[in-house]
Formats: sequence, structure tokens, C-alpha cells
Amino acid sequence: MTRAATKNLISTAAFGLALTLGAPVRAQDVPPDQLVKTVTLEVVDLIKSDKEIQAGNRAKLIQLIDAKVLPHFNFSAMTALAMGQSWNKANPDQKKRLTEEFRTLLVRTYASALAAYSEQKFDFRPLRAKPTDTDVTVQVRVLQPGTQPVPIDYSMEKTAAGWKVYDVMVGGVSLVANYRTEFNSTVRESGIDGLIKNLATKNKSLEGAALEKKK
Repeated sequence: MTRAATKNLISTAAFGLALTLGAPVRAQDVPPDQLVKTVTLEVVDLIKSDKEIQAGNRAKLIQLIDAKVLPHFNFSAMTALAMGQSWNKANPDQKKRLTEEFRTLLVRTYASALAAYSEQKFDFRPLRAKPTDTDVTVQVRVLQPGTQPVPIDYSMEKTAAGWKVYDVMVGGVSLVANYRTEFNSTVRESGIDGLIKNLATKNKSLEGAALEKKK
């Protein structure tokens, strides 16, 4: 699987992560698999019915992701896992900036995936976990005509603020592991500040591409 294909599949996970949009009860009270199922379907319906998003309003799409999806990621944990041993080399300010840039990168990636949404169907697998478990894997299969189902596995942990996602595996590829190789390579070549600069440059490039596409 190519890097581009991997990132595109990882991006599809955004459909299942807007865990507060229209939820009938508090997120803290809902099992993680039910949260993913209920809200995935609600988000898909919203995308299909929103004329502005369908017309290519990327700003509105990013607002949706930022407000409804990302609060349910544990970005500090995700960034630390993606950095591996390099995380311990960063000072508090660098960790803050790395987390912010990684968050922005995922926003742009998810926006591209959601913009390309085309009537995919979802198969929500039964949760294999005990009621007392605080770390679970929620499994979803994305069904697309003419191709094999794409497995999406959400690694989620229970916190005081509800269930949070700390990794996503798409087609057997871990989001965290996928970025770890790239991040560690950059750190070896140009240090922590070099990685921050690299991420910032990439985010500006993605933003510019989105603006150009809108014209």
C-alpha cells in the first residue's frame, strides 16, 4: 500500500469520530461502539444533506471536524506515541507546538477524505470487551462497491471526559506507526525544531492547496 493510499484510508476514519453531534445522551454514558455507530450515521447524513459542503465549502467542513470530531481525540497521547523515544527529547514548549501542528495536519487530512465522500456503507462490528474494560478496540468496516471492505479499528481509552481515541488502524496500518517513521527520520536529520518546521510547512501547503482548489 502506498503512503498516499494509506493516508487516504486513514482519513476515512473521520466519519466515526464526531462523537457529540446529536448524541441523545452524554458521551460519558455511552459505550464506545455505540457512540461510533450512532454518530457515524448522523455525520454521514449531515454531509449528504448539507448543500454547502456538497458544493465544496472546505471552511465549513473544517469547522465541523474541528468542533465535533477532534475533541474526542487524545492528541497529546497520539503525538507522544507517534514521536516514540523522540518525545522525551522535546521540551514542554516543543511538545505543545508538535501537538498543535499534528492536530492541524489531521484536520486537513480528514477534510480531504470527507470532501471525497461517495455513499460508502458501514458495517459496525460487535465490541469484544468486558464492561469493566477501559481500553478497547472498536471495529468498523467501510463497504465500497467493487472493492474489498476497508477495516478501520479505533483504539479508545476511557477517561473522566468520556472515551478518547488514541490511535486508528486502517487496513492494518496504524496512524501512529505510520507517522512515527516519518517523524523520527526528520528528528534525526534536523532535530525537534526541524520537525516542527516541517509540519508547519506541510500544513501551510495543504491550506494553500485547499484555497487554490476553491477558486
